[in-house]
Amino acid sequence: DLRQLLWHRHRLVQMRTRVMNQLHVVALNEGLRRKKGLWQPAGRSELESLVLAPWASRRRQDLVDVLDQLTPKIQELTRALEAVVEKRPVTRRLMTHPGVGPLTALAYELVIGTPERFHCGKQIASYVGLVPTEESSGDRRRLGHISKQGNVLLRFLLVEAAQVTMRSHPGWRSTFFHLAMRRGRKIAKVAMARKLAVHLYWMWRQGLDYSQLQKLGSHAGEPGNRHGVQ
Repeated sequence: DLRQLLWHRHRLVQMRTRVMNQLHVVALNEGLRRKKGLWQPAGRSELESLVLAPWASRRRQDLVDVLDQLTPKIQELTRALEAVVEKRPVTRRLMTHPGVGPLTALAYELVIGTPERFHCGKQIASYVGLVPTEESSGDRRRLGHISKQGNVLLRFLLVEAAQVTMRSHPGWRSTFFHLAMRRGRKIAKVAMARKLAVHLYWMWRQGLDYSQLQKLGSHAGEPGNRHGVQ
């Protein structure tokens, strides 16, 4: 049932984003460019004071009404989500990783179930669909797009969370730009999401928060490195 909570909130947020994008278009068509400031009281007042043709005005009003209905529903679900997280030690531990919020951490715990199901981080990456498909013929080995197996929501959240981590963590940002220069930004984003999935796996399996994981080293928990880099 908690998965239903995650999905419901996620879908409502997607709906709100589409509504906000349409209102941005309405504003831009009238020369009003406020970006995120459009949702501040001053920007909202400017949007609603625009003089529009009758049907354009109707469109604006309907979109604003939908936005006003969605926002409190999302806030209610967010509060419910935060209340659940307070009771789940594993989720709180995963949240110590930079860029990982309650939604991503809870989704990870619920989808993975238990880390003992997997023997290594590579299996986790495969389970959530963040590894490339392979097409082999004779001696030729070709890697294609990611498999996209597993839970769609968790994969989306990992990609989003990895981007937040890149913005706040210099080491991750450096790795991302290095990959992006060699392989392109899309592949680099997937690679960073895969790295995040593996980090969360070892944090959970070893019972470590992020600072402890950093002290043990990047290979903590792997065969031959059970206690990390000394």
